[in-house]
Amino acid sequence: MNPDVQIIVPVYNEAKVVRSTIQGLSKSFANIVCVNDGSTDNSFGEISKTKATIVSHPINLGQGAALQTGIDFALQNKNADYFVTFDSDGQHQVEDIKRMLDYIRHHDVDIVLGSRFLGTAENIPSAKRIMLKLAVKFTNRASGIKLTDAHNGLRVFNRRVAENLNILNPDFSHASEVIETIATKQFKYKELPVTIVYSDYSKSKGQSMFNAINMGLDILFDRIIK
Repeated sequence: MNPDVQIIVPVYNEAKVVRSTIQGLSKSFANIVCVNDGSTDNSFGEISKTKATIVSHPINLGQGAALQTGIDFALQNKNADYFVTFDSDGQHQVEDIKRMLDYIRHHDVDIVLGSRFLGTAENIPSAKRIMLKLAVKFTNRASGIKLTDAHNGLRVFNRRVAENLNILNPDFSHASEVIETIATKQFKYKELPVTIVYSDYSKSKGQSMFNAINMGLDILFDRIIK
């Protein structure tokens, strides 16, 4: 059951789907950390019906903050060599984690990033696809990192990356900090194709397309300040 792997799942008001998401993960992974980020629905209750460990924020702090809390908690397990960030809304696929883990275990890389544009983005709205593609170009230029999908929440990384992450942006723009850390620490990275499924549910809760642009702006501003 991959005892050296920690799965970090940020959760905010996902009571309708979070239990099935965790149950899917639990078939292959024993260590799942769910960060209940101040949910106002029954997300806590649904997570409690699974074998996942729950860490709770008393108020909603945003996905970036939830991920950092989950990573900090997972690092306390001294047997953890690999860390996975995985969305709670059912868009990501467990089989993609397995392929990404196999790659990082057998290749000289520090972090493996999922790419829907190398793989499949099922039912992605056309406007979102265009916005994400534009955001990739902007982010690549700002960061110096060459990616095809800069805004994908599915990542697998080793302990060295986990120990160096210090996510300060609380919202979805935290992805800029992950990319900036790759650049500044010169971590070896690889993109692999993954499948993201845009269901009616996930589209109804989806983040604003402008978050992708904000991510690139965050990188640019950080570099100007430095």
